[in-house]
Amino acid sequence: MVSISSRSAVAIHALTMLGRWDHSLTSAEIAESLASNPVLVRRILGSLRDAGLVWSTEGRNGGWSLARPAREITLYDAYTAVEAGPILSRYPHPPSAECEVGRNMQKLLEVEFQDAERAMKERLGRTTIAHLVRQVLANEREVAQRVTN
Repeated sequence: MVSISSRSAVAIHALTMLGRWDHSLTSAEIAESLASNPVLVRRILGSLRDAGLVWSTEGRNGGWSLARPAREITLYDAYTAVEAGPILSRYPHPPSAECEVGRNMQKLLEVEFQDAERAMKERLGRTTIAHLVRQVLANEREVAQRVTN
């Protein structure tokens, strides 16, 4: 099973960029902000498109845009669009039934891992892309004020 990767962070970054401006952005513009490769960004954007979070237009003035308002897209939406499988990795194969720890640990960990995954889902579901955009703008205003003072 797969655990969380950097795809979620890239997806959330891209969505926040798209939520920040009222015009479409190219994958190259988003990749520049990420200091990343546009091909990787296009793959992530493709997954976000498949999940109905972004859409793209082709041509000279083409690019990527949010498919719905930033206030309606949660961090959990971004996570589920780009990650496969559970958040926490499970055993690659069953532990030994001959060992008292092995006989019990898989079942015990499953309860703990499911609780942790539910908590993460709830937490990421409370934060929207609009919230992150507001935080970015507030942080930038704070930096600008320090520079001018």
